[in-house]
Amino acid sequence: MKHLLLLLAVILWIQVASAQQKNVLFFVVDDLGYFDISIHNNSFYESPNIDALAKEGVDFSNAYVAHPRCVPSRYALQTGKYPARIGVPGALGKDECNLSEEEITIGQAFKNNGYTTFFAGKWHLGKEESHWPQNRGYDINIAGCSAGAPKSYFYPYNIPQDPKRSGNHKIIEGLDEGKEGEYLTDRLTTETVKFLAQEHTSPFFAMLCHYGVHTPLEAKAELVEKYKKKKEKMSFPESDFFEKDGVTKRYQNDPVYAAMIASVDESLGQVVKALKENGLYENTIIVFTSDHGGLSNRGINNKRRLATSNLPLRAGKGHNYEGGLKVPLIMAGNIKAKRKINPQLTTNTDLYPTIMDLCQLDLLPQQHLDGISIKKSIKKKTTIDRTLYWHSPMARPQSTGDTNCTVVRENDFKLFYFYDEDRYELYDVRRDPYEKNNLFDANNQNAQRLMKKVKAWQQEVNAVFLPSNLK
Repeated sequence: MKHLLLLLAVILWIQVASAQQKNVLFFVVDDLGYFDISIHNNSFYESPNIDALAKEGVDFSNAYVAHPRCVPSRYALQTGKYPARIGVPGALGKDECNLSEEEITIGQAFKNNGYTTFFAGKWHLGKEESHWPQNRGYDINIAGCSAGAPKSYFYPYNIPQDPKRSGNHKIIEGLDEGKEGEYLTDRLTTETVKFLAQEHTSPFFAMLCHYGVHTPLEAKAELVEKYKKKKEKMSFPESDFFEKDGVTKRYQNDPVYAAMIASVDESLGQVVKALKENGLYENTIIVFTSDHGGLSNRGINNKRRLATSNLPLRAGKGHNYEGGLKVPLIMAGNIKAKRKINPQLTTNTDLYPTIMDLCQLDLLPQQHLDGISIKKSIKKKTTIDRTLYWHSPMARPQSTGDTNCTVVRENDFKLFYFYDEDRYELYDVRRDPYEKNNLFDANNQNAQRLMKKVKAWQQEVNAVFLPSNLK
C-alpha cells in the first residue's frame, strides 16, 4: 500500500511539475521599425494590441538585432550566434544560409526538453527542405520555407500581382489550399490559433513569424481606405525624401503600410485572446519583436517605393545605424518583470538563452556563443554589460544605400569601420542616439581601443570580406 501511495505521489508530482513548465510563444514581424508601433510615439500607424501587450509586460528600450537584414538576423535568432561566424551574408550568396547539422536551433532545444514545437510563417533559412523548420526541431511547420516574401499577400499567394516580381518573392510551400482573396497575415494567424486551441499534454514552444510587413506592400482594402482618410487630415510641410545614407524617407505616411501593420496588430490580438480563452496566457512567455528596422532608405538613383520612416533614428533596413538595428522587443505573460521599461542593451542572439533560462532549462553555451541570458535584468532590475558586434560584407548601395562595414558597440560608444574605405565613425549613442555627431579621433584612447576590438573580432569569427555590391 505504501509503495502504491508513493507511486501515486510521484505521478502527481510529475503532472504538477509538467503543468508548471512555461509555454513560449514568439511573435515576429518582418521589417517592422522601432517607431512603427503607436506606443513608441507614432501618430499615423495604430497598434492597440501591441501597445496593450507592452503595458501588460515589459518594453525593452535598447533592443537590437544581430544584422539589419532578414536572413542573417533570423539565423541569429534561431542559433544565438552572430551570422558572421558562418559567413552570412556572403559565403553562400546574398540570401543564402544553410543551417549545418551541428546547429541546435532554439526550437530543437525546446523539443529536446519535451516541448511540442510549432512554426508558422517566414523561415527564409536554406534553399532545400532539409534545412526547413520540420527538419530543424519543429514538430509542425506551416509555410516556413526558403521564401523571403510572398508573391502576393492575397490567396492564391503564389500568383504575383506583378509578373516581373522576383528575388525573395518566391513560392510559399504548404499553403496551396485556401479561400480566394484570403489575406496571408490572417491565414497564419488562423493556423496558430488552431494550434493553441488543441489539447496540450506537454508544454509548447511556438513561433509565429509573419511575412508582413515586408514587401510587396499589399493590404486589405477597407484598412487602406481608413488610413487614406487619416492621411488626408495630416500635413507634411517638407518633401517626403531627402539625401542622406542614400535617400531617406522623412514621413510615416503610406496608407498601405499602415494597413499592413494594422493586420499584424489584429493578429497579435487574436493570438493573445486565444491564449487567454484556452487558459494558457498566465503560463506562457510571449515575445514580440522584429527581425530588423523598417525599409526607409534607397540608393540615390533608385526609385523603389519605401515603406516607412525610422526618424529620428538614422537610416533603416540594411544599415548598421540605429534605424536598421534597433527594434521593438516586448515580453509579457509569465515573466514577472520588475520594470515596465527595461533599458538593458540586448540583441536577438540573447533571446535563445534568455527564454531557456526563464523556463529553467539548461543553457547551451556551446550553441549560443554570442547570446547571453538577461534574466537577471528582467527579474532584478540589474543591467548587464554587453559588447555587441555587427558585420555587413554585402552592402547594397544602389538598393538600400548602405556601405560595407564592421561595427562594435561597447557601453555607450559605437564605432563603425568602413573597411573598403579604411574610414571610421564613432558615436556616443546615449547622448547622440540619432548618430549625428561623429566623434572619431584616431588619437583618442577610446577610439583606439574600439579599433583594436573591431579588428580582433573580425579575425575571431573569420569574417567574410567582399567587394561592394552595386545592386
